[in-house]
Amino acid sequence: MSDVNIKIDSSHESTNDVNHKSADNTDNKCANNYVVKVEMTRQMSLPTNLTSNHLPANSAPFLSPPQSTSSADPVHDLPPELLQQGWRRFWSKREGRPYFFNKVTNESMWDMPNSSGQYDPITDPLGIQSPVPPTPTDPVTPTLPTNFGHWPQRGDKRSLSMDDAITGQPPAKRFILNGPFDLEVHTNVIIWERSPLMLFHAHPELEALRAILVTKLRQQYHEMCHSRENIETPKESFNRWLMERKVIDKGCDPMIPSDCYSEMSRSMYNEIMNDIPIKLYKPKYSGEARKQLSKYAEAAKKMIESRNASPESRKIVKWNVEDAFQWIRKTLNATFEDYQQRLAHLKQQCQPHLTEAAKASVESICTKIYHLSCEYAKKIYQKNIEVLTADGLKESGPLRVQNPKKVFCYPVVLTHPCPKLPPVHIFTDKDMTHLRYKNDSLRVSTLYLQKLEQLYRYNCFDDRKFNLFLTRVWCLLKRYQTWFGSNESTPTQGALPLSVFSVLQKHFGVTFECFASPLNCYFRQYCSAFADTDGHFGSRGSILNFYPVCGSFEVNPPFCEELMESTVDHFERLLGNTSEPLSFIVFVPEWRDPVPKVITKLESSKFKRKHLVIPAYEHEYRSGLQHMCDKNELNVKSAHGTLIVFLQNDSGFLKWGPTPERVDELIEAYKCGRDKDIPILSPPPTPINNQKSESDKQIISESGHKLDDSTVSVSNCE
Repeated sequence: MSDVNIKIDSSHESTNDVNHKSADNTDNKCANNYVVKVEMTRQMSLPTNLTSNHLPANSAPFLSPPQSTSSADPVHDLPPELLQQGWRRFWSKREGRPYFFNKVTNESMWDMPNSSGQYDPITDPLGIQSPVPPTPTDPVTPTLPTNFGHWPQRGDKRSLSMDDAITGQPPAKRFILNGPFDLEVHTNVIIWERSPLMLFHAHPELEALRAILVTKLRQQYHEMCHSRENIETPKESFNRWLMERKVIDKGCDPMIPSDCYSEMSRSMYNEIMNDIPIKLYKPKYSGEARKQLSKYAEAAKKMIESRNASPESRKIVKWNVEDAFQWIRKTLNATFEDYQQRLAHLKQQCQPHLTEAAKASVESICTKIYHLSCEYAKKIYQKNIEVLTADGLKESGPLRVQNPKKVFCYPVVLTHPCPKLPPVHIFTDKDMTHLRYKNDSLRVSTLYLQKLEQLYRYNCFDDRKFNLFLTRVWCLLKRYQTWFGSNESTPTQGALPLSVFSVLQKHFGVTFECFASPLNCYFRQYCSAFADTDGHFGSRGSILNFYPVCGSFEVNPPFCEELMESTVDHFERLLGNTSEPLSFIVFVPEWRDPVPKVITKLESSKFKRKHLVIPAYEHEYRSGLQHMCDKNELNVKSAHGTLIVFLQNDSGFLKWGPTPERVDELIEAYKCGRDKDIPILSPPPTPINNQKSESDKQIISESGHKLDDSTVSVSNCE
């Protein structure tokens, strides 16, 4: 990490922010472990004893978090009612007069707030006991969630930029991290405010336990396939089972299924059946085709003799197998096509009987794996309760939003309090950084660790001093290591080329990824598989539980047919329920033998505006392990074509429609090697101007930063 050139501006934090933080330290005990915001979105404060996991003095130079050393007094010279609501008094040195700041809602006002008609945000965070109900917001105009304290407030409320305008001093510089991503693109996605999720915070002990149980479940699946069906586990079948189950799962664990209305997975059942009696592959030569035909016939005969099949099934299978062997012995000069046709004929005659003979056994495998999964999820839940109890915390009940407003999308919020997190050790080795908890060391590229830090700075609001940053990064890495598995490849986490993302953002207004992770995301707003570990780094949760009313999206789902079908159904409901501009650009593999249901749904959708196909081996995808793999292995050529479908409502088509010029730019961006033509992916520093553009004046970011007149380039890698 020491090789990375980092420039940090010392004016990252204003004096007033320091005073606010000092006052918060004085009054943390009254927050009772955490505070839920009035608008039921993000802000939660930690217990005062959560001070572990400080960065060691000799650790690698991250983008340094702000530090606070001073305090203001008197800050509590207010009526008891206002103190109870979180108000404090501070002094503005620039204005020479006092102002009032609410440490719960992050509101700033010049005049003393009126305590009449207000509710107590600590004892009654939802305002349900307030005699005067909140006034609903006009649903036509989106607003920013008021619970994100650093977002500018409207009306008669003080902001730091007012002091800058009076004194003429330049605004504080902010960080821009250059790399294979663009974290400075602001969102255009609008949603209704939503309730926090009933999930536990990630903890290293729990992640270690989950990794052990998931690895054990994988091994049990492998052993059952080998012992009962005499086949190897279908490649990536377990990962697809996890994704297929989570589409319908209502359990409490973010990864392990535990509450599905159907115990048997149709996805797992079909994948096992496809490999019975042997796994077929596409041969290249006639010799390989002849060998495969012989192996299939022999395996079919052996299986039908060892299973409890009907006499009729035994007779049909044996007769067809003997006929195939006679044909192989008699036909010495058969062509490649002859062997393939004979294999297809033999499979057509024997496979229904083999399937019927193996049906009960395969169903028992699927059911057994699900029951074991429920048992392991229960163990993790009990461990979560033990961790909370050890810190004197309890589970929180469900929380709901009253009078929701339209807001720009924001990261997910968890209802349960965050327990004390243990420290994680860090050390660097050239371009890689290692994080170690106990004896478990995980590695990540230094550049991507800086990316995670930038995402954390933008999206995490319960850990401003970065005390929990390294522990949460370790939990994130451990979760995805568990997800991938030790022997699994990673096509489910492949990403589009950088040049394609650039064109999507420039010409189609895309600012949001529907399937990503903090490790492979291009934008800083995205949906991901694990809200509990990814939420601190900007995740909006699962796309199936995300309900936007406006925005432009990139959709590159994992290769799980059930998940892709559910996603398309979800998009069609969203497009039909809003009149505001909404656009989804869907990228799916062009499978035609047979044609999956998802492609049929996409091509027949009433919201389809255009579709095009990028041929196989003429385009690339970025590796799912881009956060740790070698630079020479980043881009992988696609072995199948990619189908691109534009799903848009009428207003979305008018705003981001696939015109011929835009489509040509997209096709050109897909050519192999185009990523090398993009040397800098994040915007360069903006020159200082007295006259700002209209786009600079708009507050469109969920982080609340306005586009400043000056920026700092932090890193320029890759």
